[in-house]
Amino acid sequence: MRRISVDSSNLVSVGYDAERRILEIEFHSGSVYQYSGVPESVYRDLMSADSHGLYFDREIKKAGYPYDRID
Repeated sequence: MRRISVDSSNLVSVGYDAERRILEIEFHSGSVYQYSGVPESVYRDLMSADSHGLYFDREIKKAGYPYDRID
């Protein structure tokens, strides 16, 4: 999945597969996670958020989307 670099103290890059509704996030730790069932609107809002890390924590992590570590 192609990821786009973001300016964040926590996230390195973000990718999204609209067909499968999978959000892929690379963290500064080097870990990459895929979150399932994420609506495209959440991806768009993440990418336009003033703070990508805060939005991720509040709207994705704490929202409880299922995830898998892929790296």
